[in-house]
Formats: sequence, C-alpha cells, structure tokens
Amino acid sequence: MRDLPNILNWRRLTELITSSGQPTEEQFAELKKLGVTHVINLGPHHNKGALEDEPGTLSELGLEYIYIPVEFDDPTDENFEAFRDALESLPATQVHVHCIYNARVSAFFYRYAKAGRGLSEADAFSLMDGIWRPGNDWAQFIGCQDAVGQPNRYSGEDY
Repeated sequence: MRDLPNILNWRRLTELITSSGQPTEEQFAELKKLGVTHVINLGPHHNKGALEDEPGTLSELGLEYIYIPVEFDDPTDENFEAFRDALESLPATQVHVHCIYNARVSAFFYRYAKAGRGLSEADAFSLMDGIWRPGNDWAQFIGCQDAVGQPNRYSGEDY
C-alpha cells in the first residue's frame, strides 16, 4: 500500500489507520485516492496552520469528517473518550487521524495503546517518540508521571 510521506509527520499505524500533521486540500485528495473514507481531526480550527474550511473541503471530496477539537494546553479525558468512541465506531474502515503537527494524535494513540487497544504500547510509544516527548499536562494525560513538570520536547530539536 502506498504512503504519503510528503504530509507533515505522516505515519502509517495499521493497514487501515494513518496519522499526520495538517494535510493540505491537495493532500486530502491524495488520502482519498489511498482509500481513506473518514477523517478525525483533533486540531482546533483556530490553530495556526489549520485549513480555512476543512469540513467543506472534506465534504466536497466525499469524506466523512469527525471533529474533536483538543486544546493543546488542556487535553481532557472527555477528548480522549470522544476519540476512542469515534475510532471504535469505525471498524474495518480506512481512517486518517490528524492534528496540526501529529503531537496530539500520537499522544492519543499512545494512551489508547496503554489501555490495551490498537497498537502495542511499545509501537505506540515509538510512534509518539519519533515526533515528540510530552511533558507537563500531556505527560499527565498519557500517564507518564516521570515526565510531569518537564517541558514538551520535539524530535530533532532537543533530543
């Protein structure tokens, strides 16, 4: 199966699930060609780099859109439950999950794996670690107590 490495922080998690930072309108069209039918967006529309009208773009492409806005400085259990419910409502469906950088998404998949779902915990950690190492509120959110109080660190920048 083809991948789209030109999309920021593109990752293939399984045969049916991919993730990335914010795709462009053209990249969403490429995702559709890969067979993606559903897009889950964890990045709030007001974030720098968000598309002006992502719901409209996806509607024009015939892709289903699930919007779960996660404020970067305040990830919540309710956000995670909505993510889990959305993902689990789409078995045997090609899904692309994104935010602005793939930080939120990778942390959500890591927490999902720690709950015994989806990827192995080691694979989910590797996915996340290739993008960032969460600190502060995100460390608390994913249950990494040793990183609480540490800054968020990004791969290639400070580790």
